[in-house]
Amino acid sequence: MTSHERAEHYDEAAQRRMLEVARRALEEGVRGRRSWTPDTSDDPPELLEPRGVFVTLHEDGQLRGCVGSLTARGPLLREVARAAQSAAFADPRFPAVTADEVPHLDIHISILSESVPLPVHSQAELLERLRPGIDGVTLRQGHHVGTFLPDVWASLPEPAQFLSALLRKAGLYEWSNAIEVERYTTFAFP
Repeated sequence: MTSHERAEHYDEAAQRRMLEVARRALEEGVRGRRSWTPDTSDDPPELLEPRGVFVTLHEDGQLRGCVGSLTARGPLLREVARAAQSAAFADPRFPAVTADEVPHLDIHISILSESVPLPVHSQAELLERLRPGIDGVTLRQGHHVGTFLPDVWASLPEPAQFLSALLRKAGLYEWSNAIEVERYTTFAFP
């Protein structure tokens, strides 16, 4: 795995800061401030670098929202805030999070490495090259796009199941050699 395929490591202080920003974004969001951004004037440079990020919310062990961006649109801490608010208030699979729910939500943050193309010539070749538990995978064909974070391998450990579910998520119900594949890794916590 090359360096551009690996997500960076963040120390405990950086992780704590990102979780604080995500929690505050949720609190501000239920107060109607859906475009809140953190003050980053005292934050270290690694938290200000542009990075793709996903925020996943769970309540009582059940998924409550998961939204993010594969590519960086701004500084990491601002992306964390944006993804947290989007997961809470804009994930189309769930109603908006309420103020009563916020204290009970578990927040999981996944920071993405740069995506790299994974050129394959067949579905069989892709299945051979996938690294279960390591790879996040994005499929693209025309306007159809879908991605699974590496965490999804926990519920879909077999490459064929993983790929089949990802194809459905992308709105692609069968394999085509015209599908573009990219992979990435994540630094995920807590």
